Amino acid sequence: MKRAVLIALGDELLSGIRNEGNCSWLAGRLTRAGWRVVCMEILPDEKDSLSKYLENWVGTADLLVLSGGLGPTHDDCTREALSSYLGVPLDGADTAYDAIIARYPAEMRLPLEKCRDTQGSVPRGTRAVHNPEGSALGIAFEVSGTKVYAFPGVPSEYRAMAEQELAPELAPVRNGTASVLVAGLPESLLKDRLAPVISRQELHISILPSPGLVEIFMRGNPADVVQAEADVRLLVPGDCLPSASRSIEEAVIQGAVHRGLKLACAESCTGGMVGAALTSVPGSSAVFFGSAVCYSNSAKKSILSVNKATLNHFGAVSSQCAAEMAEGAVRVFGTDLAVSVTGIAGPEGGSPEKPLGTVWFGIAGKGRTEAVKKLFSGDRNGIRNRASMFALFCLWRKVSEAEE
Repeated sequence: MKRAVLIALGDELLSGIRNEGNCSWLAGRLTRAGWRVVCMEILPDEKDSLSKYLENWVGTADLLVLSGGLGPTHDDCTREALSSYLGVPLDGADTAYDAIIARYPAEMRLPLEKCRDTQGSVPRGTRAVHNPEGSALGIAFEVSGTKVYAFPGVPSEYRAMAEQELAPELAPVRNGTASVLVAGLPESLLKDRLAPVISRQELHISILPSPGLVEIFMRGNPADVVQAEADVRLLVPGDCLPSASRSIEEAVIQGAVHRGLKLACAESCTGGMVGAALTSVPGSSAVFFGSAVCYSNSAKKSILSVNKATLNHFGAVSSQCAAEMAEGAVRVFGTDLAVSVTGIAGPEGGSPEKPLGTVWFGIAGKGRTEAVKKLFSGDRNGIRNRASMFALFCLWRKVSEAEE
């Protein structure tokens, strides 16, 4: 199996001022492409640290990818470190840098020209890598059988350049790996239900939980993996997302398109997060009509026609309000189905009767309305994220149950 090493550089990453995500993203892509990521490391902005690390892995790993340290500021030292490691000077890659400058409007070209000596140079004998999203050139070379790439640390630039340069390496393998996304079941319960599969010694299985979803990632002999995926789908048949869906929002949109259903949302505590997730899916405009963000009681009454008596007697966080919000969304947008969310995300607002984290969900459509209550733990952001995911789960269930 091919081996990869991923390195991120930056004092801001070591200090926690910024979170590292580039290596994690690329590791996931490489793993699904059949690579073994043997090491991920964060190093300080020091030339000597990187040089020593390169000495450890060059000739051992097949691929080594660096993130960060290619900008024009004093703490960007990746170019100098690679130059020192290779024992060659830095040369200007004028043709490659000219192609970058030409992409910018005239008023921005002078500042970029001033950075030519830094962002536009590469160690002699290496290849300048075009940056389609930013202004700093990347670097590529091969030593002792190890392909080395250095990309800027800005996530959009790093990912664009990785896709551009590593396309063959990132192509998912059709055999030997499989992934199943399971919605609505906690990791603790899922591991028991999937015990007959997880216990198989011939497979490497990872259980990867996230809010509202658990990914079962399997790697091994192709025939064993195919059988394991089929068994997982048999053991939890109603909870597995379709194989073509990589997220629950994708499953909702793809299912609605397939069944010709029109969808809408009514949101209070989630503030539009459910609608944002759905509209992140390409093609969602074919089935998703909108989300009414009605945070105040007055908005719930005027936009969604929630009864004043409902709010006065039961409150905004209640089954009655959630149901009326969902029904209101169906009327306002003229859709087949709608989901609503209303709850207490905190940090204030809880009570003994309705503690912090209490969220009600309404599902309306096809002549039927239901309301479901959940109690989520965590801080405000955690509660809102979990509520958004559960709203999508409720919508997915209804879409899946609808007759084609």
